[in-house]
Amino acid sequence: MHEQFITDKSGQKISVILPIHEYNELLEDLKDLATVAELKNEPTVSLDSVIKKLKANDLL
Repeated sequence: MHEQFITDKSGQKISVILPIHEYNELLEDLKDLATVAELKNEPTVSLDSVIKKLKANDLL
């Protein structure tokens, strides 16, 4: 990460500057984590079941 810090007069970090692509990557990661948290209690589906369904619908 290529961050730069803005400090106050006493040298305490108060803000950070990131390149826009790194900022956008962080936003995507946050969205992904929110999705994982939202779906963590959803029932799981076995890989075999997914493969069978995909084959039945001519998607695999």
